[in-house]
Amino acid sequence: MSVTLTPEDLQQIEAHGLTREQVEAQIARFRSGFPRTQLADAATVENGGIVRLGDDEIGHYIDLYQRRSKRLKTIKFVPASGAATRMFKDLYEFSAKYFGVATNFAKEYPSVKEFLENIRTFAFFEDLQACMARNGLDLQEYMNRGDYSTIINYLLKDQFLAYGSLPKGLLKFHRYGGEARTPVEEHIVEGAEYARSGDGKVHIHFTVSPEHRDLFRKLTTTVRSRYEKMFGIRLNFSFSEQQHYTDTIAVDEQNNPIRDEEGRLVFRPGGHGALIENLNAQRADIIFVKNIDNVVPDWMKHSTMVYKKALAGMLIELTDKTFRYLRAIDEGCSPQMLAAAARFARNTLHIELPDDFDSLAPKQRAAVLHDRLDRPMRICGMVKNQGEPGGGPFFTINTHGIRGLQIVETAQINRKDPQQEALLQSSTHFNPVDLVCSTRNYRGRYFDLRQFVDPETGFISKKSRGAQTLKSQELPGLWNGAMANWNTVFVEVPLATFNPVKTVNDLLRKEHLEG
Repeated sequence: MSVTLTPEDLQQIEAHGLTREQVEAQIARFRSGFPRTQLADAATVENGGIVRLGDDEIGHYIDLYQRRSKRLKTIKFVPASGAATRMFKDLYEFSAKYFGVATNFAKEYPSVKEFLENIRTFAFFEDLQACMARNGLDLQEYMNRGDYSTIINYLLKDQFLAYGSLPKGLLKFHRYGGEARTPVEEHIVEGAEYARSGDGKVHIHFTVSPEHRDLFRKLTTTVRSRYEKMFGIRLNFSFSEQQHYTDTIAVDEQNNPIRDEEGRLVFRPGGHGALIENLNAQRADIIFVKNIDNVVPDWMKHSTMVYKKALAGMLIELTDKTFRYLRAIDEGCSPQMLAAAARFARNTLHIELPDDFDSLAPKQRAAVLHDRLDRPMRICGMVKNQGEPGGGPFFTINTHGIRGLQIVETAQINRKDPQQEALLQSSTHFNPVDLVCSTRNYRGRYFDLRQFVDPETGFISKKSRGAQTLKSQELPGLWNGAMANWNTVFVEVPLATFNPVKTVNDLLRKEHLEG
């Protein structure tokens, strides 16, 4: 079925950085759907899909990283564009329902009750109190009266503290005596410990939304000198936004393009998979990837620091070995070296080679190994599954029939298939988004990361737009399909390294309070 696009539509599409062919392909994908990811097995410690490091190995890798990092450029890459709106979902629902004094809401809104009972514990309490005072209101008086909606409105509304619309990275998360830190600042402190380049600089890149870029710049400018003096470092901040040409068209349930009140096509952001474009622009030897909200106070940082350095050291060792094999193949290596390279590919990187590989002529074996080894590499930390929603580590079979390690989201799995559901349930670990990446090849050139995306691993989501149901496409996720054709190693990391803040009350967990 063809798509009717007006001349005005085509102008809008072009202005968005897209082509008619791309939009028509997106609409066709809505109609055909994406294939489900085929699980072959859960990746576990027991089957070798996940590496568990011993103390000696951790020490070895940390020492290697600390020695080599003096000559390397490292970057912390922090996806930070998300607004904090979902953190306050329950507060929004409560304030929309209760006007004035609320007397009996504990059963219906226990999370709001918990929030209010602990309001003085939050690192942003003093700011909220001061904001109300500037308008002649006493926070404690409103608490005594039970006028909780007013307090919540002062926290969330744009004309007051604006926490409902600010990005998570700019909210005050943690107390340190009389001071407080935002996630941006906690990432600075982390970076000072494990992401210091040989020149003494700490490079941190934040992906931000356009409307918040200036606020991020203002905060980083304000705190720069404090943290440079505190840690004896020089900070280099950079920012990027999700490119408009990574957006996808929105359709209704009949897969027809949705239009806004002015008759214009509606486009939606392509999800975090769009950030492969932003990651592709980074120029460093080692790139640490971690979400903005997965931060803890200083007393909890030790495990994070240890394992970040260990994963980076492991990455250095594995890329060193990979590069040696690739250079040897270029020079026409011996059958013994080819055999060693094949063992490394199979046993260490879990690369599946063709069934007839061992019977191929040496030049053919060399070509296969060169193709499979000459790729970006990532070491992915994995925590033991505690029932968290989201992706996990699996052996999968791709659309070419090749088995490999992948991080798979639950939405990508056909849960109606009993065998696939059983494999999902057998998973022992969870993806905390804790990656260390190498994006340079053995000749020192940077890979074009867009060439290693599996376009078949996107998925379709549904959202409400007023009374209408809107369908949008999620691009292959940054650490899912966008890195599907990278070489991958999964490593078990402690649960203490994973402490995301999904709701405001998560900040009341002991891991986010002063030690």
